[in-house]
Amino acid sequence: MTGVALAEELLLLAYDDETGKATMPRISLDLGMAAAVLIELALAGRIAYAEGSLAVTDPAPTGEPVADEVLARIAADTPHTPSSWVQRLRHGLRDRILGDLCGQGVVRDVDETELGFIHVHRYPVADASVEADIRRRLAAALTSGELPDERTAALATLVAVLRMEPALGLTGDDARDARRRLEEISGGAGFSGNVSLDDSVVRPSVGLVVAALGQAVDAALGKRD
Repeated sequence: MTGVALAEELLLLAYDDETGKATMPRISLDLGMAAAVLIELALAGRIAYAEGSLAVTDPAPTGEPVADEVLARIAADTPHTPSSWVQRLRHGLRDRILGDLCGQGVVRDVDETELGFIHVHRYPVADASVEADIRRRLAAALTSGELPDERTAALATLVAVLRMEPALGLTGDDARDARRRLEEISGGAGFSGNVSLDDSVVRPSVGLVVAALGQAVDAALGKRD
């Protein structure tokens, strides 16, 4: 793996470039980033769904620090379902990913004090080119009738499950059209929550993580229409 990780891409879309604050429910984003790390590992051939749990199929490091930490954790722990891993990984993940993005110079950490003693951190963008590339890829996927590359399809799937159309600057009919296209991409790539365990190793693994994410977000925020 090289470049910005899938969870980092998701976070950049979810944070306002100027205020440096999340523009969506934090628990949804935390769950989404946990799912993104698992999807990244599945796409890299490091983990797969087997006998009701996610298991390590290749312990070789990917070169992406957060993903490699999760890979080692899955290898060392007892077996857990995709739903369990999405919940287990969300705690503390945001700070870890924000720290990596700061280290890469993509965002900067603005430490402010409220009421004279409460420290509040904001993360405005420092290098706009990274997020611009992410948005360009998604925009191209939304307007093209063709299936995008696997990584963009995975990001589109996460955006659809988390209902992040507003983060793309879309509202009303445009948002509804975008959602249909995002779901179309997800299904076309085999990443939707409706998977068959008779398919390839990667597709069920990703699809079951996506299904677990959708259930977790619905439980956290209340069932959505």
